Amino acid sequence: MLKVNPHPDYPPEEGRYLNWSSGVMKNFMLMFSISALALFMLFCGQTSMAAEIALPSPSYKGTVSVEEALKARRTHRSFQSRPLTLKKFSQILWGAYGVTSQRYGSFLKTAPSAGALYPLDIYGVVGEGGVETLSPGVYHFRPENHAIELVKQGDLRAEVARQSLQQMWMAKAPLMLVITGEYNRSSIKYGPRGVTYTHIEAGHVGQNIFLQAEAIGLKAGIVGAFNNQQIIRAMGLSTSHDPLLIMPVGYSD
Repeated sequence: MLKVNPHPDYPPEEGRYLNWSSGVMKNFMLMFSISALALFMLFCGQTSMAAEIALPSPSYKGTVSVEEALKARRTHRSFQSRPLTLKKFSQILWGAYGVTSQRYGSFLKTAPSAGALYPLDIYGVVGEGGVETLSPGVYHFRPENHAIELVKQGDLRAEVARQSLQQMWMAKAPLMLVITGEYNRSSIKYGPRGVTYTHIEAGHVGQNIFLQAEAIGLKAGIVGAFNNQQIIRAMGLSTSHDPLLIMPVGYSD
């Protein structure tokens, strides 16, 4: 079979080298484009109303074992109105999706993520008097800085509960954590399978919230039945952030 040199101006050996180097350059440009787009979506996907609010540093050493937290974990639907401290709010956000280390310039978090792409965001819906020192509103968690930023003002717990098939018990919790997915962050690498990976990751984060809540004396519920578009509207979210789970958090009634 006749072999054709794709680079007739060069000897066959040099032609093979050019083919190899061309392939390397294409792969490099593809990965660079993916990284740039992922960063753009990460930092530009949500518009905040105010500067970031630094959170207290999380604790990495607790008094409740993993086994004890697993045994105690239950889904709760009855909460006291007692406010959370900012420290406990900080701790549960870190436990859910906080940064644990850095590797090769990437942040690694408390939940596993396909390709370490982390397509999720966490929003705290804080009620009136729900978290000490915080005004009521929707707050976006920024794991890389361990900070939050105000997205929308006002106590929106009742509206979120109404758009969750009228599950008004949710509105009694001082805090709701809303987990959203931005599918493009995962699908840009994994295609349609990225949607599945995003949903799997949301489950990991949900369990993290349950266990961290138990470890610091709080309880959590979990809700998956709601009108996605109305939740986006009520909370003032980007339309690319699809709500996946809502988890009311507080002290057990």
